[in-house]
Amino acid sequence: MMSGQEKSVLNPLRILFVINPKSGHGGEKNLKNLITERSKSEKFDHQIIVMSGDDKKRISNTINEYKPDIVAAAGGDGTINLMAGILANTGIPLAIIPQGSANGMAKELHIPGKIESAFEILIKRKTQEIDLIKINERICIHLADVGLNARVVKRFENDAKRGILTYAKYLFREMFLLKKYVFNIFYDGKTIRRKGVSMTFANASQYGTGAVINPKGILDDGKFELVIIKPFPRIKLLSITWKMFMNKLHTSDYVEIISCDKAVVMSSRKTTLQVDGEILGKVKEISIESMHKALLIIVP
Repeated sequence: MMSGQEKSVLNPLRILFVINPKSGHGGEKNLKNLITERSKSEKFDHQIIVMSGDDKKRISNTINEYKPDIVAAAGGDGTINLMAGILANTGIPLAIIPQGSANGMAKELHIPGKIESAFEILIKRKTQEIDLIKINERICIHLADVGLNARVVKRFENDAKRGILTYAKYLFREMFLLKKYVFNIFYDGKTIRRKGVSMTFANASQYGTGAVINPKGILDDGKFELVIIKPFPRIKLLSITWKMFMNKLHTSDYVEIISCDKAVVMSSRKTTLQVDGEILGKVKEISIESMHKALLIIVP
């Protein structure tokens, strides 16, 4: 009979690392060196894919051929979104190595930004099942929205600079161009009509900036939240922002939060839709559905 140690040597842990070299802080070379070092000390087998553009098929084929025990994604929220879509309902755990400019999902899960610390979490292999959201047939792991924030993200995406100050710059500009929408919302057999400047479809609770948009957010409850920001006087911007950072947005008179597992939203006019930081274009109809415990993720 083989001992556990002999089995470990004969069948080492297989980890596929997916690295996005364009994500916020870079560090591709340092990460590759760390992977090599830790693979020797921890005695695991590994392969590395460095993303180059249209990577979904290449990553999926490698997973099918290599059959990893873990897939570790080094990048920002867009990279994590891509991997969540590939790994949904496969039972293969996703590990996050935060390398983006915001790292919203990593912060949601309390995964530290330092590569070495994130690596320690990966090696310990503690897992949790979390929900995903399907939005117009597109997977969302974190947050999606239409209206104000989506337009800010669109401007932010086209700027070479990253970080909170750049985001704040575009948020300030948008405040002088506030657009109002009428949303017809169908959920739980109900139909309601709301005016708003934005609507967030929230699986998680907070943006990468630390601003809490969805105080009710629970990652594994089988529900998502529709967070409606109603038209508000510009003078109330600081108050609303303060409530977001103090985790008290739900106390604002200009905010309504609806929990559900399926919904359809019809906008009075086309509006920009962003999912996990990626702009998907302008839409009038948004179909949203919870995918309960569809992803296995490695957590601290």
